[in-house]
Amino acid sequence: MTHQPKPVLTMIFLLLSLVSLPAVSQDEETSEEEVVQEDSGFTDYISMDPAFVTHVGAADNKPTYLKAAVSLRARSASTRPALEAHMPRLRHELVMLFGEQTDIERLTSMEGQQALREEAKQRINAVLEEQQTGESIAGVLFTEFVVQK
Repeated sequence: MTHQPKPVLTMIFLLLSLVSLPAVSQDEETSEEEVVQEDSGFTDYISMDPAFVTHVGAADNKPTYLKAAVSLRARSASTRPALEAHMPRLRHELVMLFGEQTDIERLTSMEGQQALREEAKQRINAVLEEQQTGESIAGVLFTEFVVQK
């Protein structure tokens, strides 16, 4: 008589082998800036007061305005003094960026706002690099974002 493994034992073996595998999830993918932030353990939020208010959209259309309250996320304590020293230039860059926006539909979408945040981050970091501060920001946050048509 041949001895066949019991189905219950086979299931237990399979379950135990699955438990030992590392869990992988798409949500667990982290960006480089999140990894750096976890490593340093420091976060500083710098508000760019007052909020930005500017005309957006095509010039030939009815006036549309954007109001954006912006905060910058820094990874080190030495970033704040560099940002404060160059705040007029940084505000100028964001005023120019916001004023360049012509696609109102994109601007009101989550993807458009994310792209605008990334572009703002790149411009701010470019100014900090140009001024040879040795600093950079980790991100741009919109704490208020209103498009009025």
